[in-house]
Parts: sequence; C-alpha cells; structure tokens
Amino acid sequence: MALPVDFSSSLSALKELRLEHNNLNYISGFSLEHLDNMEKLDLSYNQLASVGPGVFRGLSRLRQLFLHNNSLTVVEQGSLDMLPGLEVLQLSNNNISQIDSDALAPLYSLAILNLEGNNLHHLMFKTFINLHTTATHIQLSGNPWSCDCELHRVFSKILHVRYLHIDDYRNVTCKDPPQLMGASLAWVDSQLCVAETATVLVITVTVLVTVVAAVVMAERNRKKSHGKNWDADSHSPPS
Repeated sequence: MALPVDFSSSLSALKELRLEHNNLNYISGFSLEHLDNMEKLDLSYNQLASVGPGVFRGLSRLRQLFLHNNSLTVVEQGSLDMLPGLEVLQLSNNNISQIDSDALAPLYSLAILNLEGNNLHHLMFKTFINLHTTATHIQLSGNPWSCDCELHRVFSKILHVRYLHIDDYRNVTCKDPPQLMGASLAWVDSQLCVAETATVLVITVTVLVTVVAAVVMAERNRKKSHGKNWDADSHSPPS
C-alpha cells in the first residue's frame, strides 16, 4: 500500500499524524510535501523498506518522527534533509545495516536517536561526528555487532565526544567472533586491540633486529676490509 501523491494537499494545518499499522510499503516524494505545520509523524509498524531523498522535504517544523518496526535497510543520505527541528528519531526494530556518512548531518536539533534492534555490524565515526547538536542520546543495543579493534576505536571516539551519549553502551553485545558472542562490548573493548598491538610489536621488533644485524654485519665487513688494506700497506716495499 502507498500514500496517494496528493495525500497532504488539504492537511497543511495538521500538527500530528498517526499512520502506524497501515501496511504502507512506499511513500512518494510528494505525498507529505504540504504538511508545513506537522510536528509529530508516526509511520511505525508498517512495511517500509526504504525512505528516499526528499520524502520529508515539506516537514520543516517536524519534531518527532517514528519509523520503528518497519523493514528499512539503509539510512540514506538526503532522506532526512530539511528537518532542522527534528528532536526525536525512532528507527528501532528495522533491518538497518548501513547509515550513510552524511545521512544524519542535517539534524541540528536531534536529541534522541534510537537504533536498537537493527542489523548493524559496524559503524563509521564520521556518521556521528557529522551530527552538530547540543546533545544527542543514542541507543545502539540489540544489534549483531562484529567486535574487533576497529569497532572498539569507533565506540571509543564516540564516547569521548562531549555532546554524544550512548545511553545503553553497557548493553551493547557482540555477535562475532563466536568466542565473544553475548559478551558486553564495554567489558571486552580494551582487549580487542591486544592481538593487533602484539602483531605490530612483533613486526617492529623483527625489523629492529634485522636493521641492527645489518648494521653489525656492515661494521664487521668494514673492519675486515680495513684490516686487509692495512696488512697490504704494511707489506709493501718502500719506494
């Protein structure tokens, strides 16, 4: 089911619209363009697989957007443009595995971002540092995180950004690797880079040993060569 293209043409004064549980699977880029005064839009519990660029372009006063319990797979760049006043974005319980790096950048007022229960394995730090807000509270638990050194670094950076708050960090758990399945990232994060650090140290030590050995060998060869020249000079007949 889809919303008619002219759906909002006579709804410009509307401030709240609830469209949950309507089996919606598509929203045209023109269906919502006349909702100039809309402050709360509920599209939860539908079958939306994507929200393309420009779908919410007419909702400049929107403060709350509920998209939880749909079938979204990607938060696309441009899909959240022209929503400068958006404070609450509910995206939990979808199938989101990717967030474009600039998708959240236009949300200057975002206070709550819920991404619980999706299909996120990794994150890009750039995605969240592009959020230029006063304070944003983020929920990220219930995703199948692949816990590795890179994920540890991304979360560590986010946690050190003054205005970004991962409210449920203690509940963020690993799915991969198998030996860490179910483990809290907060408990294992400091160990995730140990193997990588050890490998770097082994390589560094190996290189240093090789360089030192080469220098020692070169010095021995130099002394040996100098000794031969000295012997040859000492046995030369006087002129």
